Amino acid sequence: MAARSARSSSARLLYSLCTASISPAPRTSTAALLTGNFNIRYFSAGSAAAARLREEKDTWWKDSLQKLRNIGISAHIDSGKTTLTERVLFYTGRIHEIHEVRGKDGVGAKMDSMDLEREKGITIQSAATYCTWKDYQVNIIDTPGHVDFTIEVERALRVLDGAILVLCSVGGVQSQSITVDRQMRRYEVPRLAFINKLDRMGADPWKVLNQARTKLRHHSAAVQMPIGLEEDFKGLIDLVNMKACYFHGSSGETIVSEDIPADLEALALEKRRELVEAVSEVDDKLAEAFLSDEPILAADLDEAIRRATISRKFVPVFMGSAFKNKGVQPLLDGVLSYLPCPTEVSNQALDQSKDEEKVELSGSPAGPLVALAFKLEEGRFGQLTYLRIYEGVIKKGDFIVNVNTGKKVKVPRLVRMHSNEMEDIQQAHAGQIVAVFGVDCASGDTFTDGSVRYTMTSMSVPEPVMSLAISAVSKDSGGNFSKALNRFQREDPTFRVGLDPESSQTIISGMGELHLDIYVERMKREYKVEATVGKPRVNFRETITQRAEFDYLHKKQSGGQGQYGRVTGFMEPLPPGSGTKFEFDNMLVGQAIPSNFVPAIEKGFKEAANSGSLIGHPVENIRIALIDGAAHTVDSSELAFKLAAIYAFRQCYELCKPVILEPVMLVELKFPTEFQGTVTGDINKRKGMIVGNDQEADDCVITAHVPLNNMFGYSTALRSMTQGKGEFTMEYFEHMQVSQDVQTQLVNAYKATRTGE
Repeated sequence: MAARSARSSSARLLYSLCTASISPAPRTSTAALLTGNFNIRYFSAGSAAAARLREEKDTWWKDSLQKLRNIGISAHIDSGKTTLTERVLFYTGRIHEIHEVRGKDGVGAKMDSMDLEREKGITIQSAATYCTWKDYQVNIIDTPGHVDFTIEVERALRVLDGAILVLCSVGGVQSQSITVDRQMRRYEVPRLAFINKLDRMGADPWKVLNQARTKLRHHSAAVQMPIGLEEDFKGLIDLVNMKACYFHGSSGETIVSEDIPADLEALALEKRRELVEAVSEVDDKLAEAFLSDEPILAADLDEAIRRATISRKFVPVFMGSAFKNKGVQPLLDGVLSYLPCPTEVSNQALDQSKDEEKVELSGSPAGPLVALAFKLEEGRFGQLTYLRIYEGVIKKGDFIVNVNTGKKVKVPRLVRMHSNEMEDIQQAHAGQIVAVFGVDCASGDTFTDGSVRYTMTSMSVPEPVMSLAISAVSKDSGGNFSKALNRFQREDPTFRVGLDPESSQTIISGMGELHLDIYVERMKREYKVEATVGKPRVNFRETITQRAEFDYLHKKQSGGQGQYGRVTGFMEPLPPGSGTKFEFDNMLVGQAIPSNFVPAIEKGFKEAANSGSLIGHPVENIRIALIDGAAHTVDSSELAFKLAAIYAFRQCYELCKPVILEPVMLVELKFPTEFQGTVTGDINKRKGMIVGNDQEADDCVITAHVPLNNMFGYSTALRSMTQGKGEFTMEYFEHMQVSQDVQTQLVNAYKATRTGE
């Protein structure tokens, strides 16, 4: 009985302990200790704290990114881009006095170093200037002025999250404005427009706004209107908040907000209604309020403009005169209000481990590091590399991996650019633009922390299509000459440097005439190297059209060990679409030729294929099969078989009916319709084949395949045919067979140069 009661009491105790751990009743710390709940509670408190910390960290970086803008300022030449940038730097406290572009004090504007005219060329501060406006960080990035068909333009543009398109109130939408806008559209950059120079004679912002709508196809409306024009230009009316702004002080730094002048009130209301209508066409939320005739609040209109601008459906138009220090601060407010922060722009990377599959980047510092080197500078302390961080965090002393080369490098010094000064920082997170020292890389390389293999741009670099022989005029500048070529190669993967084995000349290759001209010009201005340039040379290729057999014996006896090697086989063209350009097949049966000589035979054939007998250019799309041969126990050597292969190739090549291939370019032309007949006639004259013809408003867009050899000097010809209104882009399409008359001409020219030598 006692035993049973003891057992039942112990069971009761166990039960009570178990229920105590489950029941919600308050427990003592002892019971908690017994049931192990103390540990559980401690753990849950820890996870809650960790979650809270994580949340705080998330809000910190989100706040930090929301207060960040990466913008570019683009314009037609002489629209006031440099003057505007100078004012932006002044009002944000980056510089403490304003200097004019062509000022009497001879100092020159801070950002004028962007120009190639200055001896340093594109200097450090032009690449990324960082300034602060109302607790927001604004990175102003150098956007390339003219579009060359190089990779670099794309890289500089993809770093931008938003842009300001500057238009001249007198000149309006000019040819370069159209080009710049087309670039922004291609790279999906949200933008604001700024109509500058309202103080000039003949200023008409409404004419420019209509031109932006018709010529640039902008869905746009003014968010400001001027109070007076030309010399009577006094200030601006903010159409969102319906307030008049005046700019006082010696440099327009004091903004005074007043009521709208009575004589302009009716016009201001009309222009505001126009703005609301334009935005409600592309924003559903505002459209509801507008259609139900509710009063549109300034805050609602602000949000709607931001949504429409970020989705690239609307372009808000600001006004002012940078030279007269009016309208720059409201434009900066517009950059903060309407242009996206890094998290609002979608960025895609290419996963190299999955055959360049597109991957959407989150843009958070929590992810793996992904950063793009978009610009290189030769600084005082060696190469300075600008990085745009798309995801993750980079710290000083970290090891980062260059995905393009596979090299692991340490970050020795991390800086943020303040115009031409540098500020050392310990770390930087996604969305920021920083510079690193001592990291050897090329423009467009992607860096990660090693956990992923993402690249921000495609790894496939187009083959150069045009070459020039180049040499330094004076012997003393040889060091700078090679330094310049090395730097340009690192900056631009489409720019190649080689040596012509026959003439021992330095050959530079690139994507076209303009591309190479720019580098020759930069060499002169940045490195003080005068260079002479030979005639442009097109990279032709040769190929064969039919199968032929070879049987060649190379035999040489000159006392001592001789040379003996015999090769038998056939040569044939590769089928179209095959990935390789040269194929060697060893079809030997038995030991007619010892296997250790076969690599020498392959090497001989490859060497011979580097220079065809028609015009001395490389031979492509060729398959060589080795079937049989003979060797000598004493006289056979690697050299003998290599020479046998070279002579066999030359002997057989003539029998294969060789032809010449020339690079054909895909040319896209855009010009006003009235010049269509002249331009198409000229394309036909250049043996071009028109493959597409479209109409874009008043412009005609033609796509054609034209041989590169017939495209020299085309930019000048097109300008004269279209009164300077036409433009074209050209990219490599493929190598195609030349016609018989062109082939005869090329062969005769080649023979003449050979006999002349």
